[in-house]
Amino acid sequence: MDEPETLGDAFWAVARMLRGRNKDALAPWDVTPSQFRALATLARHGAVRLSVLAEHLRIAPRSATEVVDELETRGLASRATDPADRRATLVGLTEKGTELVREVHAARRAESETLFAGLDEQDRADLARILGRLRDTDTRDRDTRDRDARDARGRDAEGAPAGGRSGA
Repeated sequence: MDEPETLGDAFWAVARMLRGRNKDALAPWDVTPSQFRALATLARHGAVRLSVLAEHLRIAPRSATEVVDELETRGLASRATDPADRRATLVGLTEKGTELVREVHAARRAESETLFAGLDEQDRADLARILGRLRDTDTRDRDTRDRDARDARGRDAEGAPAGGRSGA
């Protein structure tokens, strides 16, 4: 018995198409999606501690270290001593990493544009509005979950132990 496609099924089908196009857009730079997520996070937030990067990426700190090691080897990211705490290390983008992020964002925008080319201006506006509402709702829910998880671990919003700074 064929069941009608659900809204979730249709959404996931389009998400898979977009993810495939984005992966293809990364190929000329030989960057994996996880490496690009780290680069984009550093571009958005600036230099951060590895533990903070890991939280943003929702991966284990050890995994973040491995990603940063590869990016550093390729000259896309660099480590520096945190001026606020010399025991801690910050990770940031190099000039080469910043340029790669700009180029990949442009390539991804072009790939997305081809995917959405079949929509007229009103459909695009409606889709953007609806997706924005879904994203904002999930962000509020996720922020609440993250805060509750940090509170349970006794950490503040930056990942430092509550009431003090972390050397992570």
